[in-house]
Amino acid sequence: MSILKMFVAAHVALFRATSGRFGASMRGGKVLLLTTTGNKSGQPRTVPVMQFDDEGRRFVIGSFAGAPQDPAWIKNLRKTPRVGVEVPGQRYDAQAKIIVGDERARIWKKVVAAAPGFAAYEQKAKGREIPVVELVPA
Repeated sequence: MSILKMFVAAHVALFRATSGRFGASMRGGKVLLLTTTGNKSGQPRTVPVMQFDDEGRRFVIGSFAGAPQDPAWIKNLRKTPRVGVEVPGQRYDAQAKIIVGDERARIWKKVVAAAPGFAAYEQKAKGREIPVVELVPA
């Protein structure tokens, strides 16, 4: 198991064991657990991701720290957009919707204002448009 996979597994376990009292924030931002269905395996895959709220809507960002490819969870939700969401004190199913165009640009601007590191990820991604995903409660 890679160091990254071990870190993710430990983060998920800590979040769940403490009902989000620990593991629900990172670098000053809020974190949720996102469970997707593996696009090849069909197995549930859970990752911690930063969340951003806008006018009662919840968003996550597929930055993958600026890597040239999308994170695996983006590939998973493109195939199966039904996902599980865990925030402190609440678990629910949601429909993942990739936001595009002017709406994506508006949300992206707010994300960068709240967490300036995402601007660096955008530069590092070298032309890959980083996905902005709305999690619509099902």
